[in-house]
Amino acid sequence: MWIGFCKRDLEDYKDVREIIIKARHEPEELKLLKCLKPRMDLSEKDRNTLTNLEKGYAGEVLFDSWVEDLSNDWIILNDLLLESNHTEFQIDSLLISPEIIYQFEVKNYDGDFYIEDDKWFSQSGKEINNPLHQLERSESLFRRLLNDFGVKTPIKSFVCFVNPEFHLYEAPRNQPIIFPTQLPRFIKKLQKNSPRIQKAPLKLAEKIAAAHMNESRHKRVYEYQFEKFKKGVRCFNCVSFMANFSPEQFVCYRCGVKEKVATGILRTVEEFILLFPERRITTNAIYEWCKGIKSKRTIRRILLLKYKPFGNGKDSYFVKMLDK
Repeated sequence: MWIGFCKRDLEDYKDVREIIIKARHEPEELKLLKCLKPRMDLSEKDRNTLTNLEKGYAGEVLFDSWVEDLSNDWIILNDLLLESNHTEFQIDSLLISPEIIYQFEVKNYDGDFYIEDDKWFSQSGKEINNPLHQLERSESLFRRLLNDFGVKTPIKSFVCFVNPEFHLYEAPRNQPIIFPTQLPRFIKKLQKNSPRIQKAPLKLAEKIAAAHMNESRHKRVYEYQFEKFKKGVRCFNCVSFMANFSPEQFVCYRCGVKEKVATGILRTVEEFILLFPERRITTNAIYEWCKGIKSKRTIRRILLLKYKPFGNGKDSYFVKMLDK
């Protein structure tokens, strides 16, 4: 769960000056849809979902690139799924110090928007969810969660727009909004007021990270069938299907990228696991999934590089070995 672990035990926190970060990962739904898109015809709804997820994740990564400029005294937690009062809520990023907690709702909107009667609209007139209402809801639930922890640290929340192509007409003043042109100044202000890492906020960060849920109870379930998929090894560069150019190499005839057969097959096995987590990894299944490989022996040889075999004959299957 953690990246950038403190090098010493928290009991010896006085000399600790490392950022503690809960890693931001590409959302599972986004990874799933990216695997589905080249292999089946997505509905318009699913295509829109994929576009929005890609855009949202890109915005969060852009925000992270700004936050990285902070000193190593801030405690940063990213991409949190939490629950309070039996209600799930998400937080894109938290900055924790002994005196204050900053909460950020990151938006990657582009184009022109306007507000009318507390409602937000795109320039085309399409109403969108009011991000300030989203922020208010998550802050309220987060404050309740902190109260359950016995923590009274003040929270300061912002909607942060990161796309330089975003513009909000007649933007309201004195609202918790950070516009793209304001973000550099905001980061510099935080940099000037860097806190000293202390034991209490470190312990709080641990509690919040421990409360993070890996999966929402309300996640959407996508229906698809192995038999109806387009099979083959996709190009890691342009996602089109590659050809088995030689016994040791794939080639993409669309973009010209070449890749070792072993690397391409192992990457495609990871897709298989993502799409069919309950299905056993067998030589026959991967041979069919990768389509175009001339020999099942090649599949088995490559699986043995990262997977441990179990069983014999037709009942044999593979389980991924833990990285050492």
